[in-house]
Amino acid sequence: MLLEDWIGRFLDESKAKWSANTLHAYGRDLNRLQTWLAKRAITDVAGLSAREMRSFIADELAGGKSKASVSRQLSCYRSFFAFLEREGVIDREIVRLLTLPKRDKPVPKYLYQEEVAQLLDHIDGSDFASLRDRALLECIYASGVRVSECTNIDVGDLSLNDGYVYIMGKGGKERYVLLGGKAIAALYRYLEARGAIATCPALFVNQRGTRLSDRSVRRILDRRIREVPGLRHIHVHGLRHSFATHLLDGGADLRSVQELLGHASLSSTQIYTHTSRERLTKVYLDAHPRAERK
Repeated sequence: MLLEDWIGRFLDESKAKWSANTLHAYGRDLNRLQTWLAKRAITDVAGLSAREMRSFIADELAGGKSKASVSRQLSCYRSFFAFLEREGVIDREIVRLLTLPKRDKPVPKYLYQEEVAQLLDHIDGSDFASLRDRALLECIYASGVRVSECTNIDVGDLSLNDGYVYIMGKGGKERYVLLGGKAIAALYRYLEARGAIATCPALFVNQRGTRLSDRSVRRILDRRIREVPGLRHIHVHGLRHSFATHLLDGGADLRSVQELLGHASLSSTQIYTHTSRERLTKVYLDAHPRAERK
């Protein structure tokens, strides 16, 4: 049977397993592969090989396809070749011999130190919302915690005299994170107001006294950023990115930043070296009298 016929059978037998959208996408991916092979006079499954697949993938990437898109295509081809093996048409899984293209990690979006100061110092009211929002954002920036970790903090997890917070992180991993002087001061002021409102052990509560949700924290940050004229918008995870970037800018070693962030692998932390280099490059180009680069 020709490759075209096997593709038709594969898609027909997959109708019960996958949605119409998935089938459409797989059909498009397989037709793309079939067209590429036909240009090389390969119309039968016997002509399939890991070498041909590597060439096809290289051409896809060279043609402008993203690594994420090619990885998704390979998921389709893996299913197709597994089907061909079950049918006894091929005796090896070609895709197993291929390496998925390593996806590029996006450079994290963060605020410069001056921008973080603008954001936090702008929240200077004495009402409950202002005291809470200042303490909340100071805490995230000072400790680098994830938003979900922050909303899960209970008052009993705090040790303000020692300047640290107990965190239950991803996968049930425990760690302690540190707080700076400004975060500690903001938390002390907030805790005085919290006592009259809170109805649960959560550190950060809403006006009803119940635990803040992740979505609430995002809304708080969005609102506070809008209040500062000209301040760039970031998502709440951007404060965590800012924390890591500023530590590296200040001379912290990567392994220590990894521990503070609660990353299981150092590779997850290394992305921040890009933002640190970007910052240093900007400083150099702005300051060096003979940089003269556009």
